[in-house]
Amino acid sequence: MELKCLSRTSLQRVGAEGLLVVLSSVPFMLAAMIGDTATPPLWRMVAAGVASFSCLAAAFLLLRRPQLGRIFGGLALAGSTIVIIPFFESNPITVLLGAVMIIGAGYALTEFRPCMDGLQRSSPVDRCLQRARWAAMTMSGLVLAVVIVDRGSHALVNTALIVSVGVTIILVMHWIWRQFSPVPAIALIMVSLVAICAVIFSFMNGYFRMTAFIVGILAILVLPDSTQAQEWEDHWWKVLLSHPARVLLTTFLALCSLGTFLLLLPGAATHVQGIAFVDAAFTSVSAVCVTGLTVLDTPHDFTLFGQGLILLLIQLGGLGIMSIATVGMHALGRRMSLHHERLLTSMTDTDHQDLVVSLVTILRFTLIAEAMGTLTLAGLFHISGDNWGQAVWRGLFTAISAFCNAGFALQSDNLIPYQGNPFILHVVALLIIFGGLAPATSLLVPRWLAGRPVAVGVRLVLMTTTILLISGALFFLAFEWHGALSGMTVSDKIHNAWFQSVTLRTAGFNSVDIAGVMNPSCLIMICLMFIGGSPGGTAGGVKTTTIALLVLTFWASVTGRSEVIVQNRRIPPGTINRAITIVISGALVWIVMVLMLEMTQQIPARELLFEVTSALGTVGLSLGATNHLDGIGKIIVMLAMFAGRIGPMTLFMLLSEERSVSVTRCLDAKISLT
Repeated sequence: MELKCLSRTSLQRVGAEGLLVVLSSVPFMLAAMIGDTATPPLWRMVAAGVASFSCLAAAFLLLRRPQLGRIFGGLALAGSTIVIIPFFESNPITVLLGAVMIIGAGYALTEFRPCMDGLQRSSPVDRCLQRARWAAMTMSGLVLAVVIVDRGSHALVNTALIVSVGVTIILVMHWIWRQFSPVPAIALIMVSLVAICAVIFSFMNGYFRMTAFIVGILAILVLPDSTQAQEWEDHWWKVLLSHPARVLLTTFLALCSLGTFLLLLPGAATHVQGIAFVDAAFTSVSAVCVTGLTVLDTPHDFTLFGQGLILLLIQLGGLGIMSIATVGMHALGRRMSLHHERLLTSMTDTDHQDLVVSLVTILRFTLIAEAMGTLTLAGLFHISGDNWGQAVWRGLFTAISAFCNAGFALQSDNLIPYQGNPFILHVVALLIIFGGLAPATSLLVPRWLAGRPVAVGVRLVLMTTTILLISGALFFLAFEWHGALSGMTVSDKIHNAWFQSVTLRTAGFNSVDIAGVMNPSCLIMICLMFIGGSPGGTAGGVKTTTIALLVLTFWASVTGRSEVIVQNRRIPPGTINRAITIVISGALVWIVMVLMLEMTQQIPARELLFEVTSALGTVGLSLGATNHLDGIGKIIVMLAMFAGRIGPMTLFMLLSEERSVSVTRCLDAKISLT
């Protein structure tokens, strides 16, 4: 019987050798790309040489002498850091990204644990295969990174890159020779030699990077997987995909990254030279996190293709990738694994038996609502003066953006041009409201309005939402009657106040100039943005039920009751504790983000407070601070949007593990609070 450590994980650790060998040329690439001079200074080349040699030594020793291998790996990381320090000084926007990458590499190095017994029992052919596969994947990613970062095509960069390509092909040929009998092996090695010739020819004619990337992708596709048996427990990605919080973070991070690279495609932007990487990343994160904050003008800076990409990111971000994938598997007749079902039930707070039914209901309700919104808005936009093609596209974009509470619009002034059209405002408002509610809750609205009994959770959501909508509209009317609403008729003031009350909690559309609102209005808006929408919907914030539970807990405390009772139902202490945790975690993240922006941006505090709350609540409204953010400011706001979408409490759950419930009873402690 094979030992458990003889697994895919053990074999994939051999791939670290191929990865490190390919990366050994990276220090010289960094030395060449950093600085204004064509020839790097001697100290930088020496540091690059030390880092490169240490990387090669780590590749050779990490599995054979793990402790010594980690030391050389640390030297390689330190040498590479020294090489890029001048780049950090001249490009502060990269400090955060570089720090994350260095910390991640250091963590991976310290946590690397080779299973020597399993490796010794594994096949030499499989070990060769893993080296070749990881080398091919690393080389492809390296070429792609160089294409994005190095626009000058330095000779030293290309030389270092061709070394990485050559090493990859040699490792592939080594596996071919060990895997096949002499005649097929010779034939395949000849094919590899042809690939080498193609790389050299392209190097001489200016097509080297494209050819190298194609060779790497072909190698990944052609190389087979390991023949060793595997189980879910042995996968290297178990750490990411065995925990609901980490699954949520991983899927959204992957979608944001994919969206960034898609928006960098030549046909996505109207500018010939394309858009900056940080602007593409900001737009992608804002779309995936259904926020709506923008540093570019969506209708003017993006082509129809680019606008379509943004709309796709909004839809995927609003619904959730795993929800769509689960319904797709169900439609194809495929069953989910028990692990997949457990993750989804934990993430969606749904019973195991109702999981697929609930997800199908979500998708069906979403598509029907968006279709009805598209048809209605298309007709209204056409009546307002758009031709049918433009009206349909604007209707589709606005309907999906509104239902997903994203706030993106195909008008540079958002919905300000339609502040005198109550029909457009109220259709968009309805889409925002129903998108901010869970589909199951939305379907129970008629029952609740008819006075029939509904579940306690549904009643709390609907009552809190109604109170917030009405009070928000009244506050906005009172404070902005002679301010942002001045110059309108009485009816238009009422329509726009209602619309702003609906949109400022979650969506980010605006029909009036938000930058000129009074300070009391600004304070009310910050509070409503922090509260956000309802659980199960596409909105952000700490959620309406959380605030409702805290208010009920407060009222129970001041009236001398020890328990919170709603409709003859007792609210468990665990639920109340979770509500408190959500608010505190949200407040902590909010404070950190505000301090980070205050220390790095020369923007008034009022605008920064509003900006952070809008980003963390995935709202998308701004007092004008977004357009004045520098690179670091954009990254901080991106972090706030991302934290708001996955939930601030999720950030604190990332490092937690599943624990058994303790049955130990402890004595009560008496603590004075007054």
